[in-house]
Amino acid sequence: MILTSLAATLSLVQTPTQRADTLRPPASLPAIEVIGRLDRLVRIPGAGVVLDQRALAGSRVFTTAEALRKASGVHVRDEEGFGLRPNIGIRGLSPTRSTTVMLLEDGIPFTIAPYGDNGAYYHPPIERFDRIEILKGSGQILFGPRTIGGVINYVTPAVPERASGHIALSGGSRGFLSTRARFGGTWSGAGMLVDLSRRHGEGSRENIGSTLHDATLKTGLSLGTSQSVVFKANYYTERSQVTYSGLTEGEWALSPQSNPFRNDSLLLDRVAASATHRVELGTGTSVTSVAYGYRIDRDWWRQSSNSAERPNDAADAACGGLANLSTTCGNQGRIRTYGVAGFESRIRLDRSILGTTHQVDAGIRVHRERQERQQVNGGSPSARTPGPAGNVNSGFVEDNVRRNTAYAAFVQERLVLGPWTVTPGLRLEHVRYQRINRLPVTGLPDGVEGRSALTQLVPGIGVTLAASGATTFYAGLHRGFSPPRTEDLIDNSTGGVVELGPELSWNAEVGVRTQPVSGLSLDATAFRMAFDNQIIPASVAGGSGATLTSAGRTLHRGLELSGRASTAASWGWRHDLALEIAWTWLPVARFEGERFVFVGHGGSDVVGKVYGGQNAAESRERISVTGHRLPYAPRHLLTASLGWAAPQGFDLSVEAVHLGAQFGDALNTSVLVADGQQGPIPAATVWNVAADFALSRSTRAFAALKNATDRLYIVDRTRGLVPGIPRLVQVGVTQEF
Repeated sequence: MILTSLAATLSLVQTPTQRADTLRPPASLPAIEVIGRLDRLVRIPGAGVVLDQRALAGSRVFTTAEALRKASGVHVRDEEGFGLRPNIGIRGLSPTRSTTVMLLEDGIPFTIAPYGDNGAYYHPPIERFDRIEILKGSGQILFGPRTIGGVINYVTPAVPERASGHIALSGGSRGFLSTRARFGGTWSGAGMLVDLSRRHGEGSRENIGSTLHDATLKTGLSLGTSQSVVFKANYYTERSQVTYSGLTEGEWALSPQSNPFRNDSLLLDRVAASATHRVELGTGTSVTSVAYGYRIDRDWWRQSSNSAERPNDAADAACGGLANLSTTCGNQGRIRTYGVAGFESRIRLDRSILGTTHQVDAGIRVHRERQERQQVNGGSPSARTPGPAGNVNSGFVEDNVRRNTAYAAFVQERLVLGPWTVTPGLRLEHVRYQRINRLPVTGLPDGVEGRSALTQLVPGIGVTLAASGATTFYAGLHRGFSPPRTEDLIDNSTGGVVELGPELSWNAEVGVRTQPVSGLSLDATAFRMAFDNQIIPASVAGGSGATLTSAGRTLHRGLELSGRASTAASWGWRHDLALEIAWTWLPVARFEGERFVFVGHGGSDVVGKVYGGQNAAESRERISVTGHRLPYAPRHLLTASLGWAAPQGFDLSVEAVHLGAQFGDALNTSVLVADGQQGPIPAATVWNVAADFALSRSTRAFAALKNATDRLYIVDRTRGLVPGIPRLVQVGVTQEF
């Protein structure tokens, strides 16, 4: 059946005898959904959230980070203040580069290399999406390879059945200007949707600003009564003046929003395309197949990668320190090209046998990715090519090719027995790794090559009980799995395989979803994640570019609570007051077993009982971190909002976002360290306000105030101190037609 669907996907050209008026309008075009409609949560085994347009537009969300904080269990760490690279963690997992989360757009992976390096250096803009699906239970094994924290699926708008459009213009403080246009419709059975946007503004610090362009074309066609297809293409560009480094404690004390690296820049281009095809093969049987591919070109030129790396004579003889930062100091060009292509096909079987309902989802995936990675050191602050020969800060430092080929198969059966639903599932992942160092190595002038492979079974089972039409109890247990990065598994100098296995855990949860009365909904989940082997940055201070190491056993345990209460739905009030909360309590997120940190001349590393033999720690102090709290795992996260909707078309929303205190390193350092990479991150509460007014049936005006009190707070220490975004004022207008 899968091969039949593939053949059909490749033969979607209308034959000369097929008239256009026999085609159905694309009202139900194929898509890979994680949750789908809200009512499907009744049978989904696990905690799930759908952030729809009410949640996204009601508070006029500015970034993806702002949107995701509306879901309990999700911690998003800011970076540059414009939401371009959100660092997403779920249930206490490290948020760095969102590596522990499976990120999808319309069911398709979009990170730079989902198997070989799941870093979210690119993230699509929030304006592109109609809703966001978040699933954290055992059902996520259908969407691997990463099944530890959760899967986040960003869903683009459907192709409209009738011609329609939307225009939005907005501007504000810190040079913010956004323009967006969306239009589409269906003509003669074929549908089309075009989405165009441009965004410009400054970030959370000095000398940081970005200009983005995003264009998406989506077309859909239903062929006869049993087949339909959607083609989607996207082009995205980012031109940013942005540094990679945070601040030292001294720099923060002088000016917390400063950025001395005014010549740093990031250039990113992404082209993507996909084709999704669905064929109905009889009553209750359908096959959905998707072919996808994308290319990302990213050049990041910077003079510092962290707050401990400041220009000095030893690193660059032509520099002489920060005084010459904008004149003679050189830079580093991190040049990257990523290519990803894959094919996935899913079959769904719905059957009724002996009075029980069986729904089977099964499928396969073939996925390939290639990373071209170079580091080119330039001889001046604005250099974009290698510096002159003889300069110690010039030339090629890295020249790597990394390839991954992955094969996956998965099956999940949903057995409905009256109010009970039992959902067992199994996923198989096989990943092949290759790393080629094209730079000369001592004794090997042509470089070195290394290969490795791993295979992992990922089981899971979930149970739901529909106790009434408005209450569902659920529980689940599944294996968490995340493959290691290519660069951490294969040594660059020898090509040998490093003893770094996959990240593995056992994840359990139990919860309840209920709507006891009209207008009141609650969802509570207790969860536990026990890691056999959690992978974290080797450096005590972390950092997204750090080598990773096995942290061994860790334990996460906590509670999520979300709810909404509406007076209009409960009592029929014409003026609607709506209260929404998303709260996460994480009392336990700690190292288990015997874990140590070596601190001294060789750097700081989190290791197990054995670390490279006796000599590795000769000049370093060994400190136990057993029982210490994991970095970047706040005990409390809370987003609470109160909205008022008047019958005259006026809406007002006030939102409080609370981020609990956390540690910036595995030592749980409470004193300040000079480079700013270790130490506490105090709790902070940020207030947001948004107002929306209907000027006519099709025109609305809005105003938003982000960080209304202009609170100064720390969001990150991984590469030095980074502040949260300062107060932003935004106003705009939208027009529907």
